[in-house]
Amino acid sequence: MTKVTMTVNGKSVSGEVKGNTLLSDFLREDLRLTGTHVGCDTSQCGACVVHVNGEAVKSCTMFAAEADGAEVGTIEGQSNEDGSLNVIQQAFQDHHGLQCGFCTPGMVMSAAALLKDNPKPSEAEIRDYLEGNICRCTGYHNIVKAIMAASGQDVPAVAAE
Repeated sequence: MTKVTMTVNGKSVSGEVKGNTLLSDFLREDLRLTGTHVGCDTSQCGACVVHVNGEAVKSCTMFAAEADGAEVGTIEGQSNEDGSLNVIQQAFQDHHGLQCGFCTPGMVMSAAALLKDNPKPSEAEIRDYLEGNICRCTGYHNIVKAIMAASGQDVPAVAAE
């Protein structure tokens, strides 16, 4: 067992983990932060995206021990201080960028990382950035609209591709 200590959503946390414990499992099972979803365990779907030291990471492909000493942000840490939805979450709600909701935490976390690096992405840049996130329900159009709205841009009629 290895002791890990990290800051998760602004709070210092510690735990004992086996060497093969994935960050996604540590977050969900040890810390009970179940908003980070695990859809594939193979880095294909993006439902488990979190931020590690400010970078978007698929937490099902990172060992918890690798995050020792890191700043980790999960979907639970995205809301405003008063508990209200942040601008990205609100845009997903306003533009119906979700359906069943399983992919939504990973999509929101990916969108936050994209907007941090590219505050005004084009539709093509959004679609390219989200290639590592799978949504089985929405067809992506409303997700793209939501991200454009969250960036403060006008939301065009996003064509089906």
